Amino acid sequence: MPLKAMEILRVGTVLLASAIIGNWFMAEQKKNKVRGLPWYRVYLTVPGMIIVAAVLILPLMLVFFKQ
Repeated sequence: MPLKAMEILRVGTVLLASAIIGNWFMAEQKKNKVRGLPWYRVYLTVPGMIIVAAVLILPLMLVFFKQ
């Protein structure tokens, strides 16, 4: 595969994964809202933890790989 096709495939897989996790997170948020749970409870679910981990790890990775 040419380099350009590999880059497109890599970006596409990341976008697909983020869309799946985002939809999963929103579904959990709707369930929690119907149940009357607090707003922060959704971050204690699996998709919430994945999102929090990504938000916390991304800046660390940028600093680490910049050096």
